[in-house]
Amino acid sequence: MANNTPEKKTPFWLDPDKRAIAYQGLTIIMVGLLAWYLISNTLTNLEKQNIASGFGFMDKEAGFEIGESLIPYSAADSYARALVVGILNTLKVSVIGIILCLVLGVFVGVSRLSDNWLVKKLAGIYIELMQNIPILLQLFFWYALFYEALPPVRQALHPFPGMYLCNRGVIMAVPTSHPAHVYMFIAFGLGIVGALILKSWARRRQESSGKDFPVSWTSFGMIIGLPLLVWASFDAPHTMDIPELKGFNFKGGLMLSPEFIALLLGLVIYTSAFVAEIVRAGIQAINRGQTEAAMSIGLKKSFILNLVILPQALRVIIPPLTSQMLNLIKNSSLAIAIGYPDFVSVTNTTINITGQSIEGVALIMGCYLTFSLSTSLFMNWYNKKSQLVER
Repeated sequence: MANNTPEKKTPFWLDPDKRAIAYQGLTIIMVGLLAWYLISNTLTNLEKQNIASGFGFMDKEAGFEIGESLIPYSAADSYARALVVGILNTLKVSVIGIILCLVLGVFVGVSRLSDNWLVKKLAGIYIELMQNIPILLQLFFWYALFYEALPPVRQALHPFPGMYLCNRGVIMAVPTSHPAHVYMFIAFGLGIVGALILKSWARRRQESSGKDFPVSWTSFGMIIGLPLLVWASFDAPHTMDIPELKGFNFKGGLMLSPEFIALLLGLVIYTSAFVAEIVRAGIQAINRGQTEAAMSIGLKKSFILNLVILPQALRVIIPPLTSQMLNLIKNSSLAIAIGYPDFVSVTNTTINITGQSIEGVALIMGCYLTFSLSTSLFMNWYNKKSQLVER
C-alpha cells in the first residue's frame, strides 16, 4: 500500500545548501556596500578639497623629462606617453633579467652538484652569499660601484675596440641602423618557430619509427642561417656606429646607464641564487636509478643531464621557478631607489605633479597585476605541457 503522507519540507534555516547560498549572497552584498561606502566617501573628500578625479589628466602635457626611453619622448608629450615609457622600461629590465637569471641559475644549480670539489664549493658559496644579502643592498652596491670605481668620461676605460667604461655607464659600438635588421629579427623569430615545429615532428617520428633526427644542428642552422641569408640578401651591411668622445660625453653607439646595469645585476644575481637551489632540488628529486640506467647504456654525462635528468626535473622545477620569475618582476619596482625610470618611478612623478594619487596607485597595481598574471598563465601552460601524459 502506497504511503500518501506528504514529505515534510525542510525549513530554509535548516537546509545547509540553501544556508550556504544565503551566506554567500550576504557576503557579496556586504562587500558591495563597503566598496560603495569607501568609493563615495573618497569622491566626496576629493570634491571638498577641489581635487579632480578620473583619468582625464592622461592627455595633458607631462612637463618632465625621462632619463632613458625605448621610444621617442620629450617633456612636451602627454602623461599617457610618459607612463608607456615607464612600462617599456620595466618590461626591458624584467625580460632581460628573467633570461639572464635562468641561464645563470641553471649553471650554478648544476655546478652545485658537480663532482669537482672546487666548482661545487664555489657554487655553494655563491648561493649562500647572494641569498642572504638583501636585494636593495645589492642594488646600492652595484650603483655605487659605477660612480666610485669607474673614472669620469674623459678618462673612460677602453678594454675593447668600440667599448668604453665610465661613471656614466657602458658605451659600446652597435651596427648602424639598416632596414635589413628588421627582416633579420623576423627571420630569427621564424627560425625559432621552425625549430620548435621540427623538434615536435622529430619526437613523433622517433616514437613511431625509432629513427633519430639531428634536431640540434638543424635547429641551429635554421635559427642562425635564416637571419644570415636575409643579411646576405641585403648586400651584407656591416657598418658600425662607433661611439666617439665629443665635449663632455660620448656620441653614437649604445649607452647602458649605471642605473639600468645596477638594477639588472642586482635582480639577476639575487634571484639566480634562488633559481640555482630550485634547479639543484629538482635534479636531486629524480631517482638515482635513472642516472644509473642511462650510464649502463653508455650515455655521456652531458647527454644524461640534457636528455634524461633535466626533462624529468622540469616537472619539479617549474612551479617554484614561476614564483621566482614573479619575484624578479615585482622586485624591479625597487628601481626607484637608484633612479632608474621604471613604471613606479614615472607614476610617482606623475602623482607628485597632478595630485592624482588614487589613480596613480591603481595604475601601478593594474600594471604589475597584468605582468604577474601574464607570466603565471604562460608558466602554467608550459608546466601543463611538461607533465607526463598517462595512457
